[in-house]
Amino acid sequence: MGSEDAPKSAQSIAPPFSLRPIFIPAFGPSIFFGLAEGAVLPVIALTARHLGATLATTSLVVALMGVGSLLSNIPSALISQRFGERKAIIGASGVSMLAMVLCFTAHSVAWLAVAMLFIGLADSIFTLARQSYLTQVVPVRMRARALSTLGGTSRIGLFIGPFIGAAAISGFGLRAAYVVGFCAAASAGLIGLRYPDLVEDRPSAAEEPERPTIRGVLASHQRVFLTLGIGVILISAVRSSRQVVVPLWAEHLGLGASTTSLIYGIAGAVDMCVFYPAGKVMDHYGRRWVAVPSMLLMGAALVGMAFSTGFGSLLLAAMVLGFGNGIGSGMVMTLGADVSPTVGRPAFLGIWRELSDIGGLGGPLLLSGITAVATLAAGVLANGGIGFAAAAILWYWIPRTRRPAESRVSPPSGPP
Repeated sequence: MGSEDAPKSAQSIAPPFSLRPIFIPAFGPSIFFGLAEGAVLPVIALTARHLGATLATTSLVVALMGVGSLLSNIPSALISQRFGERKAIIGASGVSMLAMVLCFTAHSVAWLAVAMLFIGLADSIFTLARQSYLTQVVPVRMRARALSTLGGTSRIGLFIGPFIGAAAISGFGLRAAYVVGFCAAASAGLIGLRYPDLVEDRPSAAEEPERPTIRGVLASHQRVFLTLGIGVILISAVRSSRQVVVPLWAEHLGLGASTTSLIYGIAGAVDMCVFYPAGKVMDHYGRRWVAVPSMLLMGAALVGMAFSTGFGSLLLAAMVLGFGNGIGSGMVMTLGADVSPTVGRPAFLGIWRELSDIGGLGGPLLLSGITAVATLAAGVLANGGIGFAAAAILWYWIPRTRRPAESRVSPPSGPP
């Protein structure tokens, strides 16, 4: 980070850096993107049902957001690599706004399904652009705090979005939530337009080194994808299943919708409050100190949930689940940034997010499959076991000694 003739003392090698001057351009769009999704997520299923969709079709429509993200991660990485992070964020805002218009004007289930694919595409472009940007601009000593804050600000938007959406719905009807989503997405794009690129002096096409292909990145980093990458798949499987487990188990216990919402909201508040301290711990003591406890807590919470018998025990399990997920905010992005190469980073991060999305789709599918052939408790316990397996893989493969990402061009050669 310092110049070549800078003193080699610890204080002078890296100049002082603070997240405050870049907070609005770096994290403002994240809050608004989260708010846009938070405002519309509760009403998508209701919209599909109003359009005549069956329960099975409604589930498929909602799942298409994840499918859209999964299918667009690699193209999104190439977009970010080709046009830069700022233009990618503006483009993602435009795609999200288009999706909200499609939702608002949807007159058929197929029309709504297309909108879900666009929401997934926008989320993929935005997340990869922000991750790539923060990995480049923030010193490695503050990387975990920056990426945890990125995940945390998105959670803040997701948390407050449903309340704003509910206020709009109460006054103007169900589809008013999509107007809130449109305005929030537009706000994210306006921030991108208002603030210039913070990564200046990009090399020209003639000066820039040849960009590796997706196939080349896969081949040169296959070891890290097959080791730490498996851990990322398991992390995402546990995280995505938690969103399904809480309401299903609450229904299994006979709790009402309002009680379930209360449990979900309290767990979400716990989740939202711990992201920055966790990032600071990762920066000061290493990634293991947060990654492994996060998965152990989530695994234990899921196991405990399978034995909960009422409101109090379910609330406790949900709060532990939220705490475990909250301290892991930005964890997957941080691990990906740590092992990503300088040249070809967007492509690498696109593949990394692809692994995360595979896990995100696989967790609920595993829960559904085991519940269908056995019981809901068995499915919940299986997802808890995945949390413990993820903790073991992360403990084994996360390097003990962190090196600056700028000097790392290959994945770890073996276990720590």
